[in-house]
Amino acid sequence: MVHHLTGATWRKSTRSAGGECVEVADNLPGVVGVRDSKDATGPVLTFAPAAWRRFVAHAKLS
Repeated sequence: MVHHLTGATWRKSTRSAGGECVEVADNLPGVVGVRDSKDATGPVLTFAPAAWRRFVAHAKLS
């Protein structure tokens, strides 16, 4: 499935250090986009919002 990310608002984690981090766009309905902050025009991974919430919850436990 292809998602159009027009209007995405990208943000970095408040815990990011230096230039090695990802950016997340979670302001669009039905999709969360994730990209490499060093390559803003590069590929984007997309996730269903529920899957992204589970990932973040699991990451917080680690």
